[in-house]
Amino acid sequence: MPPWIPRAVVVFLLGVTALAISYWIFLRLRGLLSLLLISLFLSFALEPAVNWLERHGIRRGVGTGMVFVGVAVVAAGFVLAVGSLVVDQANTLVDRAPGYIEDAELWAERNFDVEIDADELVQEFQEGGAAADLATGLADDLVEVGRQLLTAVFQFLAVLLFTFYLIADGPRLRRAVCSVLPERRQREVLRAWNLAIDKTGGYIYSRALLAVIAFLSHWIAFAVIGMPFPLPLALWVGVFSQFIPTVGTYIAGVLPVLIAVLDDDASPIWVLIFIVVYQQLENYLLQPRITAQHLDMHPAVAFGMVLAGAALLGATGALLALPAGATLQAFISTYLNRHEVVESRLTHARPTRTTLLSRLRSRRRPATG
Repeated sequence: MPPWIPRAVVVFLLGVTALAISYWIFLRLRGLLSLLLISLFLSFALEPAVNWLERHGIRRGVGTGMVFVGVAVVAAGFVLAVGSLVVDQANTLVDRAPGYIEDAELWAERNFDVEIDADELVQEFQEGGAAADLATGLADDLVEVGRQLLTAVFQFLAVLLFTFYLIADGPRLRRAVCSVLPERRQREVLRAWNLAIDKTGGYIYSRALLAVIAFLSHWIAFAVIGMPFPLPLALWVGVFSQFIPTVGTYIAGVLPVLIAVLDDDASPIWVLIFIVVYQQLENYLLQPRITAQHLDMHPAVAFGMVLAGAALLGATGALLALPAGATLQAFISTYLNRHEVVESRLTHARPTRTTLLSRLRSRRRPATG
């Protein structure tokens, strides 16, 4: 037997053992690694604000605390506004359900000559019924859900702690990382870190600006239409619509349309028309100008990234997918060599009628001077 075979067998067995141990450790630390990943991207998103405060004379630790307090106040206001809206509208729905059921029964009898006995269903929405009891105990259920959510307080505090130290001690952490690398590697690491901060922070702040514009626009529109709770509904649409690409506004618009259907003074048709029109204005007018410098990504690719992130890490992965994809795209593009594209009908979009007319007019226009 050749002398290298025993050594190869030993190396192979050691490699398999090391791989199994690594996999076992990864399974045990998967939760911690997810928390660290979330904290890292949160630090990328918040560090530009801390850097701005530091440039204006505020210490880095104090600036980090100020940014955390601001984010907490905004998040708490959103949860309180939307939570109160959901509870009020659920109670309203249960109170009006018997009338809706009787109207549906009369409509079916009038148009289809079908007799429907909905007395038992109506009784469920009256006092003592199951649906009425559900509406009465909705507030208690929300309190119970809040108590159950306390089990996740440790993970939430861990993310806050990691994020705080990643931001407050960011320069020292980067010096520690670069100190074990040669100069060329240090430049690459710092460039990748800077790209991540720029793309993630730019994405968050551009989305925040779009959310403010959407909130103000929908607030004014809902008030004019006569919607109940125009402020919480506009806040819901403004925040929810900006963190799901392409279809976020339509998904967020389901709640206002449903409330308009339940309310006698509001028109669901006008609500739906405004939501669709605003989505088109945002897609073709606002979003390209606001996000062009921070997130240069095709909408289909962005939507695919969100689906992939959701499959890997759930809701957290869906939120982190776009800034992570933009950072990776920007980093890879610095190492790709671009070449001249050959002329082909497959690489050119067919000009539209408007484009052809503009070209003809420019050719017919007389020269000046």
